[in-house]
Amino acid sequence: MIEFPNHSRSYDQTRRAVRFWGYDSAIEASFFVTEGALKRLQSDAYLDEPGLLHAFDANRDRICAAAARVYVRGSRGSYDLVAANF
Repeated sequence: MIEFPNHSRSYDQTRRAVRFWGYDSAIEASFFVTEGALKRLQSDAYLDEPGLLHAFDANRDRICAAAARVYVRGSRGSYDLVAANF
């Protein structure tokens, strides 16, 4: 089962997404929440780094729940969460 004990997150300008990490025992998986997904979660979010990080923080529980649904152990190293995941 994947868990999200690390509250670190960062904005990846190249991918236009907020990155965060989950852990399944010793396995680390990267997750990227796209701008579109964050805008769906928080329609008044500003599409800049501070605005998107704030939208992520305000919706962390929903984002982690969606990440747990798309995660498949050992499947791949990173996962993209898009608007359709919410």
